[in-house]
Amino acid sequence: MSLTGKRILLVISGGIAAYKSLDLIRRLGERGASVRPVMTEAAQQFVTPLAVGALSASHVYTDLFSREDEQDVGHIRLARDCDLIVVAPASADLMAKMANGLANDLASAVLLATDRPVLLAPAMNPKMWANAATRRNVATLRGDGIGFIGPMAGEMAESGESGLGRMAEPLDIVAAVETQFDERPKPLAGRKAIVTSGPTHEPIDPVRYIANRSSGRQGHAIAAALAKLGAEVTLVSGPVTIPDPAGVTTLHVERAEEMRDAVISHLPADIAVMVAAVADWRVATSADQKIKKKPGEGPAPLQLTENPDILKTVGHHEKRPKVVVGFAAETQDVEQNGRIKLEKKGADLIVANDVSTETGIMGGTRNSVKIISAAGIDVWPDLAKEEVAERLAALIAERLGGA
Repeated sequence: MSLTGKRILLVISGGIAAYKSLDLIRRLGERGASVRPVMTEAAQQFVTPLAVGALSASHVYTDLFSREDEQDVGHIRLARDCDLIVVAPASADLMAKMANGLANDLASAVLLATDRPVLLAPAMNPKMWANAATRRNVATLRGDGIGFIGPMAGEMAESGESGLGRMAEPLDIVAAVETQFDERPKPLAGRKAIVTSGPTHEPIDPVRYIANRSSGRQGHAIAAALAKLGAEVTLVSGPVTIPDPAGVTTLHVERAEEMRDAVISHLPADIAVMVAAVADWRVATSADQKIKKKPGEGPAPLQLTENPDILKTVGHHEKRPKVVVGFAAETQDVEQNGRIKLEKKGADLIVANDVSTETGIMGGTRNSVKIISAAGIDVWPDLAKEEVAERLAALIAERLGGA
């Protein structure tokens, strides 16, 4: 999507992730957007106004009390003379100021004075992101209509820690910006959705686990498609190697029990799409140390126990979403097994497919599905997983239209 003619006010706050803002400026410029930068004092400790100004080809605004910039009430002009404000990185400090209406520097004054859409790309230490104060501020900002992209999970550049707190990559932020300017109808605006995706890894010992071949491509695509229709989407993802979708809050888990807990903690919601290929069983007690082979002895026996049924839990929950969609990955009797699953799990729709090895569906880029509901079965042609996602999101929006 072209951003030609779009005016982006980029607020850069403090944190090592500020270096990514340089690439973000370049990527936005490649798509035709004009970028006007505002830097906090802390941001200038990580990247220089000279570098930011050179890449943006614009004056860099840094001081609320600049005699030159404030002659015509510059912070008000900056707040209004744009189509979108992007804050990248958005520090915990700046988000706290926004949530509480503080305006003691140029960035916070601009954000308080604006009537334009705002998109935040948070970046901070995982403990800071998980702190109760930050969670309250995020909830307040979401309630005020502020958009978010990320944060993502990964290693922290400054501490060697890992977890949820990395700033979204520049191209993901660009995709979220493009979504802001997407003028297509948003039939899911104001709706909350929960999507699960990918496999689960059930540990046997510290180096071995029970899993499956799910890539997460279909679940991630569905989360992105729901977000494009305006939904506020939380994606609960098992271990995958694909990037988090833009415009979606992604939670990373490994085990089925963690996935269930994450899903339940985000109820109530309007939509639940349980795409993840959750392992049916886990080892009753995983070993603390690697299980070693012993000469002359066979493999150690594994006692398995059943994992929680997340779709059934959601389908029969007291806070059940208005539309519950499940997936049935089968290798035989696809329609029959899909119908059984529809009834037993309390779902409104079951997306059933044949994942036999020869189909290449599990782990591949295309899908061939049958949509099973109380009304019957709708057979869709072979499609790219992104096309399946768009069709399913439209179907969910249609069902919610009458809810």
